[in-house]
Amino acid sequence: MPNHSSRSSEKSSLFRRSKTLPTGSYRRFTTPLIPTHRYESAASDLRRDGDGVICDSDTTSSAVLSSESAPSQVLATQSPSQRITRLWTHFSLTHCLKFICSFSFLYVMFLRAKVAKLEAEKSILLTKCSRSSSSGVPGSDNNENLQLEDVNNRAAVLYTVIITIALPILLYMYLDDLSYVKNLLKKKEEVPLKKRIAYSLDVCFSVYPYAKLLALLFATVVLIVYGGLALYAVSDCGVDEALWLSWTFVADSGSHADRVGVGPRIVSVAISAGGMLIFATMLGLISDAISKMVDSLRKGKSEVLESNHILILGWTDKLGSLLKQLAIANKSIGGGVVVVLAERDKEEMETDIAKLEFDLMGTSVICRSGSPLILADLKKVSVSNARAIIVLGSDENADQSDARALRVVLSLTGVKEGLKGHVVVEMCDLDNEPLVKLVGGERIETVVAHDVIGRLMIQCALQPGLAQIWEDILGFENAEFYIKKWPQLDGYRFEDVLVSFPNAIPCGVKVAVDGKIVLNPSDNYVLEEGDEILVIAEDDDTYAPGSLPEVRMCHFPKMLNPPKYPEKILFCGWRRDIDDMIKVLEALLAPGSELWMFNEVPDQEREKKLTDAGLNISRLVNIRLVHRQGNAVIRRHLESLPLETFDSILILAEQSLENSIVHSDSRSLATLLLIRDIQSKRLPYKDTKSNVFPSSCWIRKMQQASDKSIVISEILDSRTKNLVSVSRISDYVLSNELVSMALAMVAEDKQINRVLKELFAEKGNELCIRPAEFYIYDQEEVCFYDIMRRARQRREIIIGYRLAGMDQAVINPSDKSKLTKWSLDDVYVVIASCQ
Repeated sequence: MPNHSSRSSEKSSLFRRSKTLPTGSYRRFTTPLIPTHRYESAASDLRRDGDGVICDSDTTSSAVLSSESAPSQVLATQSPSQRITRLWTHFSLTHCLKFICSFSFLYVMFLRAKVAKLEAEKSILLTKCSRSSSSGVPGSDNNENLQLEDVNNRAAVLYTVIITIALPILLYMYLDDLSYVKNLLKKKEEVPLKKRIAYSLDVCFSVYPYAKLLALLFATVVLIVYGGLALYAVSDCGVDEALWLSWTFVADSGSHADRVGVGPRIVSVAISAGGMLIFATMLGLISDAISKMVDSLRKGKSEVLESNHILILGWTDKLGSLLKQLAIANKSIGGGVVVVLAERDKEEMETDIAKLEFDLMGTSVICRSGSPLILADLKKVSVSNARAIIVLGSDENADQSDARALRVVLSLTGVKEGLKGHVVVEMCDLDNEPLVKLVGGERIETVVAHDVIGRLMIQCALQPGLAQIWEDILGFENAEFYIKKWPQLDGYRFEDVLVSFPNAIPCGVKVAVDGKIVLNPSDNYVLEEGDEILVIAEDDDTYAPGSLPEVRMCHFPKMLNPPKYPEKILFCGWRRDIDDMIKVLEALLAPGSELWMFNEVPDQEREKKLTDAGLNISRLVNIRLVHRQGNAVIRRHLESLPLETFDSILILAEQSLENSIVHSDSRSLATLLLIRDIQSKRLPYKDTKSNVFPSSCWIRKMQQASDKSIVISEILDSRTKNLVSVSRISDYVLSNELVSMALAMVAEDKQINRVLKELFAEKGNELCIRPAEFYIYDQEEVCFYDIMRRARQRREIIIGYRLAGMDQAVINPSDKSKLTKWSLDDVYVVIASCQ
């Protein structure tokens, strides 16, 4: 391989020697390369030898500087001659042409003004000469002097206009060149002035919303003023007339057509062109502003000017049922206002609400897009003026949902104006409830959805038909709880208050002293001043106390509550709060009961989860846990269980599928059908005449199996509820709808939350279904008031009944004084103390 080191060193030494030569000789050896980019800083440092090899003037021939390096990196090593050469190279032919064109334009305008002045002077001289032969006219010289002075003034105005317009343009054209010269002299690189100006304008237009309008107004004023002065300089009109003409040319681009002369026409066309540009910009700004305003309204960014409304924060599958219940609750007052704030598009929310296809009964639903965690969005929906705020849980897992609810409560506590109403928070895990109450204080009312449904499922499993009764009481469609003060009843004993309302049933008393609500008080309790009465009624304006009715006190069967027997219960699936359900069963079941747990969780992991949740399995006295592992939707796994021997079977919504109601309901429905089919094949079939499903023998078999054991299915979607209820092969619990009902009731009156918590708890009072033989003889004819009096001797409050052959229970009968013939097959719905 040939060695070129000697040749390179020779060229390098020759190049170094050339630096010592005079300037003329130096230029012969180093012809400067014209850079292709304006800011190419190192271009003048690169030189070419005879063979075209690029060399560095200060380093060895192998080192080549990058064309994008900063000038400050090389200016320190350059000689004055190199700087002059670099500066001269920078001002290329293009810059010279720009300068020549600009100077030529100014010179042409100067000559044009000079010619106009000379023509005016010529005209004046000709006029003066024509009058010299005649006797002098008084004041003619003064007029001619004024006329000449006016010509001079117009020329001065024209020069001023041209210079003041041309100088900023020329300055802007050569801003980068001035910056470049400054960088060469200071030996450091700075941001070009053009970029600085552009950045400043960008910041100004972004920060100040009215900057564009002010800039447009300034441009309009400048165009009118300079255009008017230019018209004054090139025409015979005065300054005020010229300014007016300039405005007309700006406002109407076609009004300059009658101008005469080259100068007036050129100026008029320029003003009209500027006016068209300004009005086009103005139309664009107006159109943009209108579009932004429409988009803001469409996306739900405008402020809600409402008060005494209900505010819902969040969006879940429960929202449809919640809106329905709130609409029913506001029906008596002609409708109310419900505002929904969620992190969704406003149009999407309105479309989804419209798909629900139920009558809002005069209630207006206003949707806004925003985050409940942002105070500005909360103020946008008038959070401080809302009479109740409902915080819905998210579709995430339980811990994430409760964590988000906690952050929303923190945001609500940060509202400076304060909150007018109370806050109802939907929680997913009972363990997270104390933390939310600690943060929110007394205004916070929590509804633990999972806990409510779990306890309700156990109550319905032990007492069939209780789910339908809870739907009637929780919803606003039939009878519900109300608390109101009745001063005319002060001094009455509770046994008299119980029969004082023809259209309501008293259930308890809110004591004025401590604000505690006492359910099912004793008959001897005397109402004091300020006490309020808790009743079950159709609406808050449909009941009032009346005169005391005549109640017959007659003999009735004195029967004791039947003793509890051990029960065998099966759990299919795994819930997050299954440990709480086991604790409730431990408190309600008789000793010797068995709880079979059938799910896909391994036995060792299952016991670890229960222990971590706080359940001490070794301390269970009344129930014994039996573990079985398997899939509830596989038939052979279910067939390994003694399904025909269980008193109650609870099909739980799987924890892994709780975020997908469709998949969860599909699994529950499949498990229900498999269990009923296996039971129908194992139990002896007795053909009964049923006209409900004449061609579906398998449904009749499953209905017969449903008489042998109770199956409670946790259903999340109301559409799945219809499939289950039509076949009548299972009792059911509709989770989302029942939770929505509870949220709506607590939102309307936060005191009801204490009543619901006691009725759902394993201690205190609860809803029960009692047989008729506890209160009447067979075929006895008495009124409902008589049965209420008899129930008080058992320390119970009867709130409804279900006759034999009826599918639905009647809560709060309308005509309580009517004599009715009762049968021992009838049942009564009572509020009784847990035993």
